[in-house]
Amino acid sequence: MYDLLRPLLFTMPPEWAHHFTFGLLELAARLPGALALAGGAKPPAQASVEVMGLKFPSPVGLAAGMDKDAKHVDAMAALGFGFIEVGTLTPKPQPGNEQPRLFRLPADRALINRMGFNNGGVVEAVERLRKRRPGIIVGGNIGKNKGTPNEQAVNDYITCFEALYPVVDYFVVNVSSPNTPGLRELQEKGPLLEILSTLTRKGNEMRVNGETRMASGGAHSPFANEQSPTHSKPILLKIAPDLTDAQLDDVCAVVKESGIAGVIATNTTISRDKLSTPKADVEAMGAGGVSGEPVRQRSTEVVRYLRQRLPRPLVIIGVGGIDSAEAALEKLNAGADLVQVYTGLIYEGPALVKRINQAYAQWKA
Repeated sequence: MYDLLRPLLFTMPPEWAHHFTFGLLELAARLPGALALAGGAKPPAQASVEVMGLKFPSPVGLAAGMDKDAKHVDAMAALGFGFIEVGTLTPKPQPGNEQPRLFRLPADRALINRMGFNNGGVVEAVERLRKRRPGIIVGGNIGKNKGTPNEQAVNDYITCFEALYPVVDYFVVNVSSPNTPGLRELQEKGPLLEILSTLTRKGNEMRVNGETRMASGGAHSPFANEQSPTHSKPILLKIAPDLTDAQLDDVCAVVKESGIAGVIATNTTISRDKLSTPKADVEAMGAGGVSGEPVRQRSTEVVRYLRQRLPRPLVIIGVGGIDSAEAALEKLNAGADLVQVYTGLIYEGPALVKRINQAYAQWKA
């Protein structure tokens, strides 16, 4: 069905198509059999995987950026995703950058975006996540507001972390988007270690406080899907594909020193190398991060480099250019424990998730 719908969607401005598609998805979720017709399918039992103390129904997750405000978690999970990552969320609502800010590059099976962390703020997302269907693994991708100076960024991450802690299963610290001025400077070893170490300590404090409340009989939550914080939630770091080997070495050192669970590799790239889209067209689109096929090779290289230096049980989630089962297995063979899709979903539709799940079940066997 998506093959028939995609030409229509590609006649719309990308953000319009995004909202239109999610409207159709929510409608389909209410009609028996409609999601299956769209290509969605429950993952086979053999596709399950356990990492970070969590049992994922499948290794395929929805990358952050697609459902920024946690409005479509139930519907996306019904397509066969093993986990949904919401955000990037910031403490205060912000509109993001001016439109147009999202562009298709069909010749490259890619996108350019400079969204700029547009979201309704963490408080609204928490309220939605409290109402989600039980059993869906959700990650909270967190960032800083555009107006927050880098030297105060840790406070924004703490605010989001504390708010989301009861309603997500893991966290992702986003310091790698190219669309918030100065954000990537936080990938440097000093500020990065401060942020991650602070959140690790905060998680341990919340775990202890949760255990204390349980021991006193006061841990019951009035929200059906809100989790009592009786264990420290895993924290992952999302990094850019544009880091040098020396910077990746620093990342590995920070991961080990801070005690976080692992890394998501990678975010979008600022590189414009090897694009088939005419240079003049790309320049007209302006600044932003490239996702999709052009980042596939580099993100796989980063996954492989990290795995050689971050032995399991440290976790690596591979993302970047996954638009086929082959591309997903490439990341897994390079050392990823899980994978995420974003741009591939726009070009391939929901059936992509089903194909990866089936291929993974066979690969695992």
